[in-house]
Amino acid sequence: MAKKEVAPVVAELQKLLAEGKLVFGAERTLKLLREGKVRKVFLASNCKQSVKEDVERFCEVGSIDCVALEQSGEEVGTLCRKPFSIAVVGVV
Repeated sequence: MAKKEVAPVVAELQKLLAEGKLVFGAERTLKLLREGKVRKVFLASNCKQSVKEDVERFCEVGSIDCVALEQSGEEVGTLCRKPFSIAVVGVV
């Protein structure tokens, strides 16, 4: 049985999770964005529009990569081994 191909973004998230460099949640990520401590942001496909606009604005100001994921918040939570939905993930 062949292994299923893993998307590069999913592989990157799993690697960063193993390294302990992820911050979960919109509030914590926005706080760290304001402080300039975030290098990259991932947004779930079902992220609230208002949160998405705020995060994108701070990313634009700070020249930080903002990646829109194809996965929903529930799938992102599962990928990050959390028992809850995650809409925003920041990389510190």
